[in-house]
Amino acid sequence: TRLGKITRAGDEDLRRLLVIGATAVIQQARRGRGHHSRWLLALIKRKPPKLAAVALANKVARIAWKLMTSNESYDVARLDAAGAVAA
Repeated sequence: TRLGKITRAGDEDLRRLLVIGATAVIQQARRGRGHHSRWLLALIKRKPPKLAAVALANKVARIAWKLMTSNESYDVARLDAAGAVAA
């Protein structure tokens, strides 16, 4: 399965699940369902859906990694203000 430019390093199942989840978010955003960040909506307008899903999966992975390594809690208000994902 081609995953776009997401790195092939690490767990294959985790990468696949991140892309599947991101694809679901992209589909919901394209249908106008739910609240999504300006970053995501702009990405969907300028990139094909599969590429947008890989970009979103990459962003989610980076946010999750930061939260795990810094032992912080997820704060939607802080991340949304920074232009991150608010799905």
